[in-house]
Amino acid sequence: MIPKLSKVTIYVEDQQQAKHFWVDQMGYRVAYEQAAGPGLNWLEVAAPDSRISFVLYPKAVMQAQNPEVPVGHPSVILCAHNLDRLHRKMKKNGIEVGKLEEFPYGRMFSFFDQDHNLYLVREGD
Repeated sequence: MIPKLSKVTIYVEDQQQAKHFWVDQMGYRVAYEQAAGPGLNWLEVAAPDSRISFVLYPKAVMQAQNPEVPVGHPSVILCAHNLDRLHRKMKKNGIEVGKLEEFPYGRMFSFFDQDHNLYLVREGD
């Protein structure tokens, strides 16, 4: 059994645009950033109080390093409290968000990042 999630790699077209989206628009912090070779930067972002980070890795670099690795977007579901406030804040920050919906199993909404990858945010811990 693996009891914990540590990192999720998100393959991005432009690392600096992705950094701007996650840090400046979403309010995440840079958890780790370091040069990782010629023309390559290792970049992780995380929510302020989280130990789980997103690795923002250039698609083109991964495709050149290992063409068999799928660089499509993973299905990522995030959890947050006070979805109404978060939804308003994300909209105010210029993030494309879907409508806040209620289902028998909970409330949630979707949003898109700078590469138009889809994420879900559901209410909870």
